[in-house]
Amino acid sequence: MTDKSRCGWCLKDDLYKRYHDEVWGVPVFDDKTLFAFLNLEGAQAGLSWYTILKKEEGYRKAFLNWDIKAISKMGEKDVLRLKENPEIVRNTLKIKAVITNAQAYLELKKTTSLSDYLWAYVDGQPLINQWKTLDQIPAETELSKQISKDLKKKGFKFVGPTIIYAFMQAVGMVDDHLTTCWKRA
Repeated sequence: MTDKSRCGWCLKDDLYKRYHDEVWGVPVFDDKTLFAFLNLEGAQAGLSWYTILKKEEGYRKAFLNWDIKAISKMGEKDVLRLKENPEIVRNTLKIKAVITNAQAYLELKKTTSLSDYLWAYVDGQPLINQWKTLDQIPAETELSKQISKDLKKKGFKFVGPTIIYAFMQAVGMVDDHLTTCWKRA
């Protein structure tokens, strides 16, 4: 694997390389996985993705294997308990956002799946960009602003345009692998 040309952001260590090689940019259509990524990206706000990546398993355990119905029923005692959990980011607003997002998800689910809702923005196909350098990749786009605005109207939290663009990259709605990356071969 060391002979592969990768996007420069992931060269820190094997955890990051594995994430780049196996997860980032791979299209995800499963609602539970999309929900998990949406909340993990929200947890990243003000932090590095690497910090969240190291805590991904802690989040899975803390939020009941991403059981959305169970998360939606969490209350203040759960928030206080989770604030003491060193395996996640112990920010009250971010913890409460996961619960709020579970409730918003269940409302959305009454009319459509999260997958259908999100992928409709890109006509069911990843947007494939042709970036040659990391500095060409935007932090947000008009589309991420539009999705962010709509998610907020639906009651979701920690879904700003930058978070949404990172989410779109992570779940493969956008392919921002550099043109020199082996993932483009």
